[in-house]
Amino acid sequence: MALLSDHRILVTGVLTDDSLAFGIAKRALEEGATIALSGFGRGTSITRRTAKKLGDVGEIIELDVTSPEQIAVAVDEVTSRFGRLDGLVHAIGYAPPSCLGAGMFAAPFEDVSIAMHASTYSLAALVGAFRSLLQKSEAHGGASVVALDFDSSRAYPMYDWMGVMKAGLESLGRYLAREVGPDHIRVNMLAAGPLRTMAAKSIPGFSLFEDTWDERAPLGWDVHDASAVADTAVALLSPLLRATTASIIHVDGGAHAMG
Repeated sequence: MALLSDHRILVTGVLTDDSLAFGIAKRALEEGATIALSGFGRGTSITRRTAKKLGDVGEIIELDVTSPEQIAVAVDEVTSRFGRLDGLVHAIGYAPPSCLGAGMFAAPFEDVSIAMHASTYSLAALVGAFRSLLQKSEAHGGASVVALDFDSSRAYPMYDWMGVMKAGLESLGRYLAREVGPDHIRVNMLAAGPLRTMAAKSIPGFSLFEDTWDERAPLGWDVHDASAVADTAVALLSPLLRATTASIIHVDGGAHAMG
């Protein structure tokens, strides 16, 4: 039996086919899941075109995670289509340009608050809104929430306020795991190493990550290969890791632990 047989999963943040969310959605389909994708604003049309490369995608939902109204509509759409959720992938992050590459004193609070809302608070907003559907999961071990992360234990060059947002995301994940655990919902962070995606292109000086990561990682690291990240996400979404929650799972060749 496939790992995600009869699982109903919402994957957010799919834009282009080089995104981590796309890779996760593709692997989830291969493992038997039924999935819905979400897009945002004008990017929703791109999500629809990208979804055609996946084949049998059940639903494309427009979802602005900073809009309570759109979140409510999305919940209604998923309820109508699926009736329950066995998995939710949070692959959403955004920071205004002033928050990346200019140091910690350039961005005004207004820009930092935008980054916080979209990149961190949105996880709580989605888990809270979809909680009743996640509670209905029929998967062995209950429902699984996976949030894409980037190691926040260090200060990386040029990452600036987004690093702070990821630190907040990791802390939030632990608190959410504590709160929704009794509902048989687990919440984990998947901290991937740097990969060449459209999101990475928005980070000034991304080459600084590329140039050093492979050297630091004892297993090595290929910025063009996201398959290990997608495989790990599938494991987290599946019953295989049904007793794992409030954890940060690093898929980075081991670089995060090296001096």
